[in-house]
Amino acid sequence: MLTYSFENLRSESLYLHLYKCIKNDILDGKIAAGEKLPSKRSFAKNLGISTITVENAYAQLLAEGYIYSIPKKGYYAADISERTGFSDTVPMNSENFTIAANPVYRFDFVSNRNNAENFPFATWAKLMRETISEKKEELMVGAPCGGIMELRMAICRHMKQFRNMDVDPNQVIVGAGTEYLYGLIIQLLGRDKIYAVENPGYDKIVKIYESNGVVCRYIPMDKAGILVSELENSGAQIAHISPSHHYPTGIVTPVSRRYELLGWAAKSEGRYIIEDDYDSEFRLTGKPMATLQSIDVSEKVIYMNTFTKSLASTIRISYMVLPHHLLEQFYERMGFYSCTVSNFEQYTLARFINDGYFEKHINRMRKYYKSIRDQLMNELKKDTMEGRIEIREEDAGLHFLMRLDTDTADEIFLQRASQNGIRLSSLAGYYFGDPPKKTEHTIIMNYSGIRAEDIPAAVACLHNCM
Repeated sequence: MLTYSFENLRSESLYLHLYKCIKNDILDGKIAAGEKLPSKRSFAKNLGISTITVENAYAQLLAEGYIYSIPKKGYYAADISERTGFSDTVPMNSENFTIAANPVYRFDFVSNRNNAENFPFATWAKLMRETISEKKEELMVGAPCGGIMELRMAICRHMKQFRNMDVDPNQVIVGAGTEYLYGLIIQLLGRDKIYAVENPGYDKIVKIYESNGVVCRYIPMDKAGILVSELENSGAQIAHISPSHHYPTGIVTPVSRRYELLGWAAKSEGRYIIEDDYDSEFRLTGKPMATLQSIDVSEKVIYMNTFTKSLASTIRISYMVLPHHLLEQFYERMGFYSCTVSNFEQYTLARFINDGYFEKHINRMRKYYKSIRDQLMNELKKDTMEGRIEIREEDAGLHFLMRLDTDTADEIFLQRASQNGIRLSSLAGYYFGDPPKKTEHTIIMNYSGIRAEDIPAAVACLHNCM
């Protein structure tokens, strides 16, 4: 079994270190061409790291061609004797450094990218011109660490209107994307804490925590969300959850479980919940459930949200709401940070919210996405697919689960889809460690970037893959 040291890594992430170790051994011939690599689970156990760390390292090696996979058999070292390019001993320059292009798909049911025709470009351009005309002085002054007060006040009005949350604008911290804000939270709460994440869950969150050198625990879920008993047994002090609409399962955590989670947090002074509410605006049936933050009386919840889902994936404006006692600590320890969102974008977004354009946009997009979802579901239920699929968790967010009646392994089905120009992901692929048997043949259908006119052709291609 391959063995590597993970001491003295400093800021380097675990998966990147493992990737480099294996890559160097392949380049040096210590791992021969065609040699089978350890399974992800046994390798992780041997090295004392998480399975997702090994999986991410293997994925990077696979993408760069240092290894290849054989379905149901495993990973093998590639023959690089004929490779051209550079190794670690060759200096990087424009002639020997290339970045692999992402594959282009005809139909993408994974990406969170929004369709360009849905963005209110005319309105946004108008507000940008007004900002330039009326905010010349303000645009030349550095923004406060937490963001421009005009935007923070607008965000508070938005939260009151959409989520019935009463928040002091001073509690709002604006940042360029949730990844940046997670980094601030880790600095605020401490790298010595154990952070719990939902299993299954979004692996990017784990990568962020790992890159910051913190320990993660993967907490299983039932139909009501993260299991509080397992959370208690994990020894974690921080729980990162998405109770309003979990990705990828689509679970909406009921009130009873929410109070259990708040009870868990209140048991210890150092416990906190990070509430990720990223696409709560898009509940397509009924009203969204009250946030944990709005029913928290012990100030144990850090609320997170972003405009990347509701406006555009390239508008990197997110925000968090800190409890008052953490707010004081934040400014004492991190008040020297500059706000990472430009004044120009902040003033423009504030106008967009205050002038009622954001509310109109959300209402329009909710109707649009409901139409796309209904059309996609109706197309899937036609004769060609009827009786071969089961659709679940379709009422919240911008994706649903599709269970296939097939004997084809998930990996083979996803490969067939890819060869037909369809990008898909499976529920099993979001588990940290081995997924339960019941998750087999369950596909995640993210329809945020699918156009109505493409749906019949996309479903026809899906049918051909089964």
